[in-house]
Amino acid sequence: MTMASIFTKIINGEIPSYKIVEDDNYFAFLDINPNAEGHTLCVPKKEVDKLLDLDEETYMGLMAFSRKVGMAIEASIPCERVGLTVIGLEVPHVHVHLIPLHTMQNATFQHKVRLTPEQFESVVARIRQKL
Repeated sequence: MTMASIFTKIINGEIPSYKIVEDDNYFAFLDINPNAEGHTLCVPKKEVDKLLDLDEETYMGLMAFSRKVGMAIEASIPCERVGLTVIGLEVPHVHVHLIPLHTMQNATFQHKVRLTPEQFESVVARIRQKL
């Protein structure tokens, strides 16, 4: 038996997070080391390492869930658009990055922004208002 991923621990409440929304199958929370204010991760509750290893129903559900969250981000965080990226090398649990983009720099994962706990909470509240 493998150890639960950090995302499974977040979903289970064993590790604190800035949760935006969850349903029976998916969970969205702010990236703690964001590329931009509002950078959000959407994950299936089912722990699967690679995006293309998800069954089709879970894959399509994750995309629909991510779209809903992305639209709320776009409506609440000033940006040119919300970018969607799936890389999957950092954590062995499928995750979609939703990143408010101002420039291509926001999409590179080489430039990070720092937020206080109060700023993270404010972002969560703003996004939740648009869900």
